[in-house]
Amino acid sequence: MIFNISISDKTCKPQQQSILIPIFLCVIFVLGFILNTMSLWTFWFRFKQWKTGMILQFNLALADAIIAPAAPLLITYFSISHWPFGQFLCQLQVFLLSTHIYGSVYFLTLISVHRYITVAHVTRVSMFKVTKSMKIICAAVWMFLFVQGLPFFFVLKTSELYNVTKCLSIHQTEHSMIYFVWSMVIAFPGFIIPVTVSITCYALLGSYIAKMNSSLSKKRAAKMKAMWMIVISLVVFIICCLPIQVTRITAVIVKLFYPEKCQLLYKMENSYYMTLTLVNLNCCLDPLLYWFLSKKFQESFKSNLDVFR
Repeated sequence: MIFNISISDKTCKPQQQSILIPIFLCVIFVLGFILNTMSLWTFWFRFKQWKTGMILQFNLALADAIIAPAAPLLITYFSISHWPFGQFLCQLQVFLLSTHIYGSVYFLTLISVHRYITVAHVTRVSMFKVTKSMKIICAAVWMFLFVQGLPFFFVLKTSELYNVTKCLSIHQTEHSMIYFVWSMVIAFPGFIIPVTVSITCYALLGSYIAKMNSSLSKKRAAKMKAMWMIVISLVVFIICCLPIQVTRITAVIVKLFYPEKCQLLYKMENSYYMTLTLVNLNCCLDPLLYWFLSKKFQESFKSNLDVFR
């Protein structure tokens, strides 16, 4: 349902979102929940000793799984275009969503750095090869994610717009400047810097494995693992992470500087919500990373499937 906008209106009325958005979210969350639950189960119960790479993979799975409590709230919100759960749950939902999105980005970046160091610099001493150091790094990432998301509990409010309650909506005019500043600030530590680091590691790793002598089966296996890691990580960054950054920044710019252009705002709003479904697709793609990086994970995961049959 699209509302008619008169010239005298100062703000654009919210529109009903496509039913496809909550349907896609439901499918993604259910599939992602199953895959990540089985991945976490495999890491926790099937591996007695964790190496540094496994520690990073477990934390990535944890970052993907943390969205689970907010999934029903988000699906309901998009289904009825109204937030009935109160202000605190609105803040908690956004906090969990932020932690999930940027946690995935940070741990994927660390995995790319770790893979490059362990493959291309086997003999070099590095904190990425020490279990205790890796645990400290992961704890620091979680602390940073907590600090990064904490302001939502102080600045984010729900709003009553045209007899419906909105949570983190582009139509909340009183939050336009906050959304704009936050989107610009978070773009650097939350996307640009991690992606730059990851692509650099991918390029260096790709150059290294291209020169590798793959006549030995062990080196051939390491080469294949590295190639799959590069492919899957790039797919996650390009499909899941990049679109939401572009649509969110564009949407807040349109809302702040061109608030009277309602049709343009509606298009950007729809684009943003569609990319929000894509960003959660990483819950389904990241388990592929664990699968291709570890033969032991493959075997343990298969044994878990046999148990559930």
